[in-house]
Amino acid sequence: MPDRVVGPEIERLIQLLARLPGYGPRSARRAALHLMRRREELLSPLADAMRVAKERIVTCESCGSVDTRSPCSICGDNRRDAAQLVIVETVGDLWALERAGVVKGRYHVLGGTLSPLDGVGPADLNLQGLVSRVAGGGVREVIIAVNATVDGQTTAHYVTDMLSHLGVKVTRLAHGVPVGGELDYLDEGTLAAAVRSRTAF
Repeated sequence: MPDRVVGPEIERLIQLLARLPGYGPRSARRAALHLMRRREELLSPLADAMRVAKERIVTCESCGSVDTRSPCSICGDNRRDAAQLVIVETVGDLWALERAGVVKGRYHVLGGTLSPLDGVGPADLNLQGLVSRVAGGGVREVIIAVNATVDGQTTAHYVTDMLSHLGVKVTRLAHGVPVGGELDYLDEGTLAAAVRSRTAF
């Protein structure tokens, strides 16, 4: 956007918003306009919330999630089953599982997946922390809850190999037909995974 249309402060706001996932220049301009129109209701509280977040948010020293304390709320919750450890790629994946309310154990955030093409190797992920936690005792089952992508499955196999000598049960999420899914609309990879992961009826 030319400088003569908006000042540098507004242009900077638009450029920063455009860096957010799912935002491009056009959606960033719309969001910026919406924030500026509702300065008192949205822009000021958002600016305050972001300042507080910047000051207080930390990475959990145990699982790698984010919170305002370390250990985080989940790691510090004694009602959680410490014997069950769920491995996820990102904090977003952790939040998704928490929204579903299906995990009673604790988590370990890898911080991504192995991706040789992108230059992401084992040293770039939180793998040593995982091995230390499992080797420390108390964990009976590790659930690998990574995405069903090539990089996700590569990472799952690598994690399984890393933990193989520790005598812990390693499981993974089932893949296949989603609830309400019609076979005719599913891709071949999903159908193949569903057949391989079939269970007794």
